Amino acid sequence: MDILQEILVQKKKEVEERRSLFPVKLLEKSIYFNSNPVSLKKYLLRSELTGIIAEFKRKSPSKGFINKYADLERTTVGYMQAGASALSVLTDANYFGGKNEDLGAARKFNFCPILRKDFTVDEYQVLEAKSIGADVILLIAAALSKEQIKSYTKLALDLGMEVLLEIHAEDELDKVIQGEHIVGVNNRDLKSMKVSLETSLGIASKLPANSIKVTESGINKAEQLVHLKEAGYNGFLMGEFFMKHSRPEMACMNFIKEVKQLQKQTVNA
Repeated sequence: MDILQEILVQKKKEVEERRSLFPVKLLEKSIYFNSNPVSLKKYLLRSELTGIIAEFKRKSPSKGFINKYADLERTTVGYMQAGASALSVLTDANYFGGKNEDLGAARKFNFCPILRKDFTVDEYQVLEAKSIGADVILLIAAALSKEQIKSYTKLALDLGMEVLLEIHAEDELDKVIQGEHIVGVNNRDLKSMKVSLETSLGIASKLPANSIKVTESGINKAEQLVHLKEAGYNGFLMGEFFMKHSRPEMACMNFIKEVKQLQKQTVNA
């Protein structure tokens, strides 16, 4: 069983537990349930921003703990002050050391799009995402059928949220609903766990022409981001590169300065 399948088995058990503890009727009473989410699509197209979706991630299945004691308020507020376009917050406990309260806290301190990064296997989680203040949900093509993707997407859009559909290979493109999904290309091979930006570069021209495109994992140099932008990507999901520093928000600020400097040089060249 690969790591994704292992996570999905665990996630289904977890969802059943949460459903019994926090029924849908309770989720609907949340202060966020009738609020208007912030559009990630719009923020990724803002010319004064870099397109970086800065992630708050304590650990990962491949690396273990990256930054166990990072301060969520300081990090997320710092990310946005540094010029990030949006936030991504992990809410999976077992494999990523996150929790729903992390996203709730990020929502309290920031007015910006927030992606709930988790493994969606049930429509309950879509409702839960809305109840904790998420603006965007993640759907992983490799984990869901075409019908599930359609169903969860419709529910998310009906609730005012947006959907980042993550693909890992060209053969998953048929699961993308044009115009409804922000398309994320994950550069990590789910079987070997190796990361290569060639995944995003190779598939860029095959993505739906008018879609908002996000590349995920593996960016650690300003030149890489600029190259991916030139290839047509609007968003750049970055977590580990920032989180491995003692002050992730400072790492983000320095990286954004480098990107802007590089872009200025390119324009002037």
